[in-house]
Amino acid sequence: MDRSRRGRWSRYRFRSLWDLDAPPERVYAVLEQADDYGSWWPQVRRTERIDAHSSALRIRSTLPYELRITASEVLRDPARRILEAALQGDVEGWARWTVRPRPGGGGTRVLYEQEVEVRRPLLRRLSLPARPLFRLNHVLMMRAGRRALAARLAAGPDAVWT
Repeated sequence: MDRSRRGRWSRYRFRSLWDLDAPPERVYAVLEQADDYGSWWPQVRRTERIDAHSSALRIRSTLPYELRITASEVLRDPARRILEAALQGDVEGWARWTVRPRPGGGGTRVLYEQEVEVRRPLLRRLSLPARPLFRLNHVLMMRAGRRALAARLAAGPDAVWT
């Protein structure tokens, strides 16, 4: 297989919709605190602030590997409730949260979009045979993230998370 075709298998595009029973402003306020993701999202194993606009993250879902990623803020727009970050490390690309009122009223709809290319050598070699597992792993992580965020929001703004 030529290099250009092999490279396609290491690229991923993800899209998730989350419906949540909380006001959009509150959902956005939690999502914009990326350094706190590890306190409520079980698959975000560690976050460490690098500077005012970047954090190092360690992420592990169901499969037995941990991704090390640096997320650098590209866009933080509270008026439009959009957050976007450039990703570097084991994967490179971008991720974006878009927070809107839920259609029909009441609650919030969150759109998560991500486009990345796997850079970690072992995961690149496994890109073709393990692609369905990698995609399922991401789905399971996002499903757990939605449940965890819903619980975080239900606990109220003054709840302490560790």
